[in-house]
This record gives sequence, C-alpha cells and structure tokens, in this order.
Amino acid sequence: MLDDIVLQCGQVLAVLLLSPLLHGFMVTMEERVQRGQGPSIFQPYRDLWKLFHKTLLIPESASWVFFWAPVVAFTAMLIVPMLIPVLTNFPLPLSDMGDILGGGLILTLGGFFILLAGLDTGQPFGGLGSSRAVMLAILAEPTLILVFIGITFLDHSMLPFVANHLLAQDPVAYWSPAHIFLIFAFFILLTVETDRLPIHSTIPYEIYMIDEARILEYSGPLLALLKWASWMKQFLLYTIFLNVFFFPWGLSATGSFGSVLLTLLIILAKYGAVGLAMVAVDTLQSRLRFYRYQEPLALSFLFAVLAIVADQL
Repeated sequence: MLDDIVLQCGQVLAVLLLSPLLHGFMVTMEERVQRGQGPSIFQPYRDLWKLFHKTLLIPESASWVFFWAPVVAFTAMLIVPMLIPVLTNFPLPLSDMGDILGGGLILTLGGFFILLAGLDTGQPFGGLGSSRAVMLAILAEPTLILVFIGITFLDHSMLPFVANHLLAQDPVAYWSPAHIFLIFAFFILLTVETDRLPIHSTIPYEIYMIDEARILEYSGPLLALLKWASWMKQFLLYTIFLNVFFFPWGLSATGSFGSVLLTLLIILAKYGAVGLAMVAVDTLQSRLRFYRYQEPLALSFLFAVLAIVADQL
C-alpha cells in the first residue's frame, strides 16, 4: 500500500499532468467532428513549453494584480485536488482542510483574480470579457452552491468522500429524483464553467469572446500559468461531476500501486467520455446570442431547486 502522503501528491500530480491531455483530446475531437484534422492531443504540452520559454511582457498600466492573478489562480487549482476524491475513495491527510463548499470557494477565488486582471490594464477587451464573465457568474455561482447544498442534503455531510460512498453503495440514493436532478443541473453548469456554453468563442478579437478577452494582455510564462490553470479547473470540475455525482465508481479503495494504476486508466476512459459529450454539446447545438445566456443557466437553477424539494419530500 502506498503512503498517504504519496497518494496525496499523486492526486495533485494527476490533475497537473493530465489536465493538458484532456484539453488536447477535446480540441482534437472537436476538429474531427467538424471534419478537420486538428492538432495532436499532446499539443497543449508543446504550447506550455513554448510559452514558458518566451519573454515576459507586462503592460505599463498594469499593477501588482496583473502579475499575481495567474499565480493565485494556478495555486488555487493545486489546492482543490487535496480536498476531493481524485484517485482514492477515502480521505487523505490534508482532505480535512475543507469540505465541498470550501473547494468550490477556492475554485471561485482563482476566477475572481483573473476577472480583476482583465480589468487591471484598462484595455477594452479585458473589461468586456470580465463584465461578461460576471454576468454569467451571477447565475452560475448561486446554482453551483445550490447543487453542493443539494448533495449535502442527500448524504447528510459536507464531505465529498461521504457522497462518493453513499452513491456508489446505495442504488436507491443514486437513482432518487433528487440525485438525478442534481446531475442535470451540474452538467449544464459544466458547459458554463468550462467555456462550452454555445455563446463562447476562443477566437481572439471575435465579438463573443469571454475568457480569452480577459487574458489578451498576457504573454510568456504568465500566459502559460493562466492556460494551465484553466485546464486544471476543467479537469477538477469533471472530477467533482464524475467522482461525487455521476460515476462514483472506479476509485482506489486500498491505495495499492496496482489499484491506483487501474484508477488512472479508468480516469482516461470516463473523462474522455464526458469530454466527448461536451464536444457534442458545443458542436451540434446552434450558437446562441449572448443575451440568451440566462436560459440554460435558469434551467440549471430550476433543476437544483427541484433536487432540494424532491429530497425534502
């Protein structure tokens, strides 16, 4: 059996090293669906290598927020894997630092600093992207909190490991209406939080740009940290969705080297499946005008409320 500290470091390294691979897989699959060849699934690693070896340029109008925002966002994404089940279904030494709501707040902290960085330099695209991100967050963040509250009502605990055990071992709880509504609500939130809602655009200087607009002024190592943090956030949200809500099976129960290796193989399969579902949503659904962003988010909020009501009934 591997030492708990080794497993804790393994969880952080799994998120750190596999998140670019997940992003590369989704980009490649999206190109294939659109009948293009697309880049290699390992292209994100090459991009990070290139950016870390480029010169760092900082705008003259930037303050300390501009420099520290990527560092805070990247560090926040390294803390969350310590609080949630990534490789094991049992708590590790630092898992008691926070509960599922604490993990959500740390994820939000990284996004908040990136939002401030978009406003910091005073360039118009940064302000545009930050203002749009806030408009989305007004509906997305309360719904995310409701989803987390809903799962705590279901398992009577704030710890994600308890929810994992309950849903993995109790078919009645898993197939309950409250849990099904929570899955639907969280899946819609994933499209927003991972930039797959069909109003986003990753093409620079395009009118519907949101997240890319906030980081247009970045270059070199700071841009690499921002992109890596974004990919890690996507990986972490998939982890919470799969290991706490949708597919709580396949995690190591013993902590042995063989079981952890098997867990890594299962991660590649189930994360790839969710990635394909996101590619389908982003590609097959028609683009929405930006002012219609509230429609899918309102539906997600409705599902979260129905989950809480169903649990109380």
